[in-house]
Amino acid sequence: MLGAVGGPDGIGPAPVSLDSTNLAAILSSGIAATAAALGLYRPDVCVERRRAFANVTVTGIAAFPVVLVVLGSFHLNVTGHALAWLSALLTIWLGCILVTHLAFAELMQRNPLARKVLVVGSGIQANRVAETMLRCHGAFFDPITAAPDKDRLSSGALREQRVWGVVVAGATGEATPELLDGKLRGLRIFDERTFCERHLGRIDLDSVDENWLLFADGFVSGHLGDTVKRGLDIASSLCLLVLTLPLMLITAALIKLDSPGPVFYRQSRVGFDGKPFTLLKFRSMALDAEAGGKPRWAQVRDPRITRVGSFIRPMRIDELPQLLNVLRGEMSMIGPRPERPHFVEQLARVIPFYHHRAYVKPGLTGWAQVNYPYGASVEDAREKLAYDLYYVKNRNLLLDLLILVSTIRVILFREGAR
Repeated sequence: MLGAVGGPDGIGPAPVSLDSTNLAAILSSGIAATAAALGLYRPDVCVERRRAFANVTVTGIAAFPVVLVVLGSFHLNVTGHALAWLSALLTIWLGCILVTHLAFAELMQRNPLARKVLVVGSGIQANRVAETMLRCHGAFFDPITAAPDKDRLSSGALREQRVWGVVVAGATGEATPELLDGKLRGLRIFDERTFCERHLGRIDLDSVDENWLLFADGFVSGHLGDTVKRGLDIASSLCLLVLTLPLMLITAALIKLDSPGPVFYRQSRVGFDGKPFTLLKFRSMALDAEAGGKPRWAQVRDPRITRVGSFIRPMRIDELPQLLNVLRGEMSMIGPRPERPHFVEQLARVIPFYHHRAYVKPGLTGWAQVNYPYGASVEDAREKLAYDLYYVKNRNLLLDLLILVSTIRVILFREGAR
């Protein structure tokens, strides 16, 4: 196949000197980047056969143009013969990856590679931490709950059980000497807050208080970081507005043809520092969606959604006008989801620290959006807050980039949309 790839005129060497090894490395990197962007290496995809099959298929379809772009960037023309070879190689690659993922998913159903974690604490506290561990990354952790017993926590007993680490749920009191001995002998010891943040990507709301918020690291980005992020918000929103303008014009026309009413939907949302702003969206519901005057969350197969809305909502097309909110500085590309004042007031009364998510600008996408489905209850809002506070505490440009890449997966697979 490489021999069929020529220079700009289709014959002779390319302007850039590339041997087969370098070219193969470049193409492999492009394919791997595509797979990562589409979530092929996510733990939940690795352990679910149906999701593995869907992600591998979409990755193969998306990888083909990526490979062509990579070749074109080196001024390499691809002949018909090379295209045939390229298609064959991608098909073989897809088959190998699919077989590998399906075999790995089958293997993980038996939980052979899960890290054995001893969760130490009272029954209620330990069970809560273990349940969170299983719910978030159950295929990779095998939690065992235990009371703070000296014999159970001795270094010898932990080695015999092949424990990967110990998570302390609440106070351990008398077990402290045994845990310290294990720590000094190289055993991983975590308190529940550190474990949830480091390994689950969320803040454990049940174990944090005002003192932790006051003295914990993070929660600071700095003036330079904020300035850089604002510059990136302006540049990216302008580029996306230009690129998506044809799509937005088509969407506006379809909304007008589909149902009576305005094209855009304006709604008050809570923004940075709790200040309200007017959020723009394409209208995806009927005009009398809240005829009773009481705000309510969207439901599965919500009858208020129009025919056009049933398409643009899962694809997040209805949120494209929010690029104007980003350009105006009311939102950022990355941040917690902006909520309505009615819901914020309601949730802040029953969920501690809920108002702390307003210390950063709301975003088009965010850490909670790519890690948790659409929330339509107080419990959902609490779960999403655990991810929102993680972002507020650890926000940086690399995390923003990871969220943007993950958003591609969320849109393509219509995760969490209603």
